[in-house]
Amino acid sequence: MRRFIGVGLLLLLMAVVSIDAQNESSLKISSTCLGNIMRVDVGPLGGKLLEFAAVMNNSAILITPSLASQCGFSMKTDHLGNAMIYASLQNCFAQNVEDHAFTTTLNLRLHGNQMDEDELYQVAETCQYTAWASREIVCDHNYMEASECSRPLRGRVPKRPVEAGFRITTLVFFTPEERIMEVKEALNRGYGIANTPSRLVLRSPKTTPETYIQNVAGVPMTVLKTSTIFEKKWLAVQIDATAACPLVEGSVSVSSNTIAWYLPWHIDPLISSKQFKLLEVHMGINGQRITTAEMAARQYSLIVSSTHIVIKIPIGAVGGYLKSNVQDNQYFTSYTVEPMVELHWIEDTTHEDTRYKVLFPITTPFLPQPLQVIDETVPNKQIFKLILGPFGTDVALINITFPSEVLSVAECNVRGFNVMELMSPNSSSKVFILQVPFMDPVVLQMTQNGFTLYRLQLTFGLLVLPELAPLSHTAHLEAKLVNIVFGGCDHQNFYVLVEHGRRSFQTMVGKQMLTPDLGQKYGFMDNGTHFSLVVPFSAPDVVFEQASIRGRIDVIMRNPETNTEIKKFSMACNFHSTLTVCFPNGTMTALAVKLEAVPSLNTSRLTLRDPTCGPLFSNDRFAYFIFSGNTCGTTRKFLSNVMLYENEISLNLCMSAYLQTQRVSCYYDINTIHTLAFRTKPLMNQPYAENGKGELQVAMRLALDKSYSLFYREEDYPISKYLQQPLYFEVELMRSRNPKVSLELENCWATLKEDRMSQPRWNLIIDGCANKVHPYQVVFHPVWVDARVENPSHFKRFEVQMFSFDDKETLSPQLFVHCDAVICDARNPLGGVCNKKCPSKNNEIRGLTCMGITIMHEIVGFTTPLEHLFPPANDIIQPLCLTSLKQLLPHKSC
Repeated sequence: MRRFIGVGLLLLLMAVVSIDAQNESSLKISSTCLGNIMRVDVGPLGGKLLEFAAVMNNSAILITPSLASQCGFSMKTDHLGNAMIYASLQNCFAQNVEDHAFTTTLNLRLHGNQMDEDELYQVAETCQYTAWASREIVCDHNYMEASECSRPLRGRVPKRPVEAGFRITTLVFFTPEERIMEVKEALNRGYGIANTPSRLVLRSPKTTPETYIQNVAGVPMTVLKTSTIFEKKWLAVQIDATAACPLVEGSVSVSSNTIAWYLPWHIDPLISSKQFKLLEVHMGINGQRITTAEMAARQYSLIVSSTHIVIKIPIGAVGGYLKSNVQDNQYFTSYTVEPMVELHWIEDTTHEDTRYKVLFPITTPFLPQPLQVIDETVPNKQIFKLILGPFGTDVALINITFPSEVLSVAECNVRGFNVMELMSPNSSSKVFILQVPFMDPVVLQMTQNGFTLYRLQLTFGLLVLPELAPLSHTAHLEAKLVNIVFGGCDHQNFYVLVEHGRRSFQTMVGKQMLTPDLGQKYGFMDNGTHFSLVVPFSAPDVVFEQASIRGRIDVIMRNPETNTEIKKFSMACNFHSTLTVCFPNGTMTALAVKLEAVPSLNTSRLTLRDPTCGPLFSNDRFAYFIFSGNTCGTTRKFLSNVMLYENEISLNLCMSAYLQTQRVSCYYDINTIHTLAFRTKPLMNQPYAENGKGELQVAMRLALDKSYSLFYREEDYPISKYLQQPLYFEVELMRSRNPKVSLELENCWATLKEDRMSQPRWNLIIDGCANKVHPYQVVFHPVWVDARVENPSHFKRFEVQMFSFDDKETLSPQLFVHCDAVICDARNPLGGVCNKKCPSKNNEIRGLTCMGITIMHEIVGFTTPLEHLFPPANDIIQPLCLTSLKQLLPHKSC
C-alpha cells in the first residue's frame, strides 16, 4: 500500500512518544465520518490543555501546528471547553486501503495540574469513502488540500494516467510566475505530498510564499496552483492540482442581527472551461451537513444568486455560541459559528467533476447586547414574575440584592422564590426567570384608596465565566390588587376584616375551614356586608416566620362551586414576646418555636448544647426548656459590670433543612448588693487562704506528631493538612511551677468567623468532655514528666481529625476554633470541670452522622483561622491549609 512520498524525511522532525497504557475515557469522546474528512469531539476539558498525537507503527507522533497544516489536521475549542479535531481522510498517518477505507488513530492527552496526572485516551475511526470525484478540494481552518485522480476511477481515465514505477520528482508552483521546487525542498517548506493508489494529494498551509490572492466575483481568495512531475527512466507525466479558498475579510458582512457569507459559485481558478454545470449545493455546521428542515428551524438561509452562493445566519442561532464581555457594566456579546459549504460541479468539455468543501469559521466583533426585563406578573396570582436576558451560556447568576438583604440563588430557592435558567430552543442564548411571592418581606406594600400596591426592587449579580467579570442589572416591578380583606395586629392578636358584600364564598383561616366552632373561637362577627376575626398570636393557625418572633395568618376566600381562589390575604406581624426568662437563682427558661421553613421539625428532638438536655415540654409548635447556668453546656463570660451566661437550642441529630440555632442569653450584674439574713454556726475546721498575685498565661501549640516533641513555628504557616488527618494539640499553663494547680479545658468549639459568638458553630469539648455527637471525636492524650514537662497537671493534650463544615452555603476559606480554659486548685476543686469525670468511651454511640453537619475540620486556638479545600467527587483528597496560630488563650480562674 502506497504512502505519502517523503514521509521518511518528515519523521526526522517529529517527536515520537511511546504509549505504555491507555486510560478508560472519563470524557465524552466521539468520532464522526463526514465525507472526505472526519471529526473527533472531546469535552468538556475542564480547563485542561489538550494535545493530540497520531499513532503510526505503535508510536505516537505529536501533532504540532506546523505538522497539522502539512498533514491535514486542525483543532478548535469553544468557550465551554469543548474541542473539535478535524482530520482529512488522506492525512499523513491514515491507514489507506485502496482509497476506499481510511483508518486514523489518535492519542489524546489532557495535561493536569501539579496535583493531577496527565490523562491519556485513544480514539480510532475507520471511514469508508468511495464517492471520489475527479478532483476534491478541502479548505480547512489552517490548510488547503487538492486531491486529483491519477488512476482510472469508476470507468473514467484521467488525462495522463500515472502507471506503476513513476515517482514524484519536481513541483512547479505558479505564483502566478513559475517557481520550480524539488520534493525535498517542498516538504521542508511545510507542503504535504502523497501518491496514493489512485490519487495525487497536495496540501499547503493557508499562507505560503507560493500562494497568491485573486479576486473572484468581488471575493478575495487564496490560490495555490501547481503541476507535479512524475518520472520513470526517460518518461515523465505531469498532473495539475489547484486549490482556492475564500478569505473572511471581503466575503462576510455583519449587521446587528445577521451574518451574511458570500461565496462565488463560478470559481475562476478552478474552472478551465467556459461551460460547466452546478450539480449540488449543501450547507453544514462544524463540517456536518444539515437538512433543509434543520436550516428552517434555525432560521438559516441559503440563496444561489446569479454570481454567488449567499448564506445568512442569525446572530445567536443554534449551531454557534455567544461569548460575553463586560465594559463599564454594559453587556456585550460576540458570536462564533462555523458554516460549511459543499459544491459539486462538472465541466462540459473535460467531463471531469469537482467536489469543493469549505469549513469557514466566523466570529463577529463584540456588539452591545441591551438586557431586557420582561414583566409577566399576574396580580391575581400574587407572585411577581420577571424574565431577564438574553445572555450567553457563559453567564452565571450569583446572587440577588434586595433593599434589605442579599440572597444567593440557593437561598432564594429555599426562601420560596423560584429562580430558573431557561435555554432558548432556537438560539444559543438563555434567560433567567425569577418569581417572588407578594407576601415575602422583600416586597414593599402600600395600602391606599381601596387597593394595595406591591413593589419589588432588586439587582441581579452576575459573573461572566471564566474571566469572572462582574455584571449587575437592576429591575423595578409594581402590581396593584383591589382590597376586600383588611387587617392589623397588636402585641397579642391579629385583627381581620373581610368585605363580602353578601357574596357567598368559603373562607380558609390558615389550613382550616372557617366553621361556626372556629368562628366562635376567633370571635367571628358579621354585620351583613363585613365579617371580622380576632386570631390570637398563639393560635394553631398562625405560622411563625422568624424566631424573633414574626407570625403570619393566611385567609383565603374560595368559590364554593368551582373551588377557585377568589382572594388570598396574608398578614405578618412582629410580636414582642419574651422567649428567655432569667431568674436570680441562676435558673434559665427558654421557649423555641417551630418555624414555617422547617415543617418537618420535631420539636421534641431539640436540645441545648449538651445533647442530653431536652425540652421539659414540647408539642408540634413549641419546645420549653428549663436549666441552670452551670449545666447543659452553658458558657460563662465576664464583661465590664455583668456576667453573661449563654447556651443554644439546636437539633441533636441534624436535619439538612434545619441548620439555624436559637441563642439563649442571660446577663447578671456583678456588683449588685443584696441584704441577707443569716445565722452563724461554728465550724469544725477554720478555712485557710494564701495571699499572692501574678499573671497566668496559657499557650497552645500544634505538634508534628503524637510524640509531642516537635512543634510547628509561627513562620511555618500555612501548613497543608488532609481531611481526616490527625492533628495533635498541646495547651500549657505558662510561668507557673505550682504543682497544686491544674489546667483544664472547659469548652472548645469551631466557627467560620473570628467572632467566637458567630454562627454556625460546632462543639468539640463540652464541660471538659469530648462532644459525643462529633463524627471524629476528640481523643485526650496523657502527659508524662520529661525534660520539657515538669508538672503534667499544667498541660492538656488532645487529638482531633481534620474535618470540614458540610454546608455548601457557608463555605469559607478559614475556620476558627475557640477554647475556654480553667485553672483549678487541686486542694479545693470547687466542682465544674475541675473535678468532672467524663463517661467511658465504651458507652458512647458510634457511627453517628449528622445530615446537616457531617464533616468538619478544625484546629484549636482561641482564634485560629484555617484555609481549606474540599475533596472533589472522585474522592481525591485535597490539602487543608493552616494559615496562622495565635499563641495565647484567655483563662478563667476558679
